[in-house]
Amino acid sequence: MEAKQNTPVPTRPLRPLWFSLLSVLVGIVAGLGAVVFRGLIGLFHNLLFLGKWSLAYDANLYTPASPWGPLVVLVPVVGAVGVAFLVKTFAPEAKGHGVPEVMDAIYYNRGRIRPVVAVVKALASALSIGSGGSVGREGPIIQIGSSFGSTIGQILRVPAWQRIALIAGGAGGGIAATFNTPIGGVLFVLEIMMHEVSVRTLVPVAIAVATATYIGRLIFGQHPSFVIPALETPYFHVTNPLLLLAYAFLGLLLGVVSALFIRSIYGVEDFFERRVKGGYYRQHLLGMFAVGLILYGLMATCGHYYVEGVGYATVQEVLSGAALPLYLLLLLFVMKLLATSLTLGSGASGGIFSPSLFLGATLGSAYGMMLGRLFPQLGISPPAFAVAGMA
Repeated sequence: MEAKQNTPVPTRPLRPLWFSLLSVLVGIVAGLGAVVFRGLIGLFHNLLFLGKWSLAYDANLYTPASPWGPLVVLVPVVGAVGVAFLVKTFAPEAKGHGVPEVMDAIYYNRGRIRPVVAVVKALASALSIGSGGSVGREGPIIQIGSSFGSTIGQILRVPAWQRIALIAGGAGGGIAATFNTPIGGVLFVLEIMMHEVSVRTLVPVAIAVATATYIGRLIFGQHPSFVIPALETPYFHVTNPLLLLAYAFLGLLLGVVSALFIRSIYGVEDFFERRVKGGYYRQHLLGMFAVGLILYGLMATCGHYYVEGVGYATVQEVLSGAALPLYLLLLLFVMKLLATSLTLGSGASGGIFSPSLFLGATLGSAYGMMLGRLFPQLGISPPAFAVAGMA
């Protein structure tokens, strides 16, 4: 019996035409998965924060003050209960931001991802983001698209290289549909997920990404994720050579910040595992209660929740050239770093890409403002430095 279990399942590669058609299917599901996932975020967000049933949710607009008043600190806790139940009961691999789990499946499990992961990841991450957790939606969408690609590959018993190509197509398609960035979706999977880049793998991925992009544009529209009025010119020139040096120093600064961001997430995770006794439920509930306190404190003192969810409303305000005070930009940078570390470190389900954009935008803009005050002759554009910080 043991020998029978260890016998590998015979596989047969699909012909190029059928593989291309299957890539179209993966792209359609990845695009629709992004739509459904964003709808779930809107449903949970409106229900938990505003007490109403609605799917309408524009992450680029600030959430109005909750009718719950100070009790809003419990909204992330309520979401944490649901997340902990889903993750602990059905799919432990749905915990965290998703991309490492997909990479693990590609490099160490021959591209096999359990089908249940897509459903659990969608629900758990939508709950985390909708209840105010400081995480992003890109990591979950990557895992959702990848899970379908892996599942269909396992059902058809294709070789590992075709299964991995389907996973990459689902991941890149999710990114492309969310951000309206087909080239970005392809480049992402080339850098992170594909250990073979050839015509037989790249073409199916490109087909899946293009299909998902079309689905995303059909439903979300063709507008970009963020509007940047300061850069809406036919040409953007760096007229002063000293500006190049300023951008180089920003790169050095954000390299240090990136290392700090990574260490803070894992440091908080280690803290909860070693110091907070009582298991996953207690750890996650305490972490999200702390996030709730941050949200209420920002609303009470600064007028918005700012760091809740994906945080795109704050990013959009920074990129629009709004006159946010320097101290507020630095405060939001610190609070987002803390809130994201608490959210992911305590066991939430969600991505780190959106928090990374938030940190880069706020610190980049603050850096640009300080340079503008010190060297007014340079003609500094804080939104341009915010974009560089996000990149």
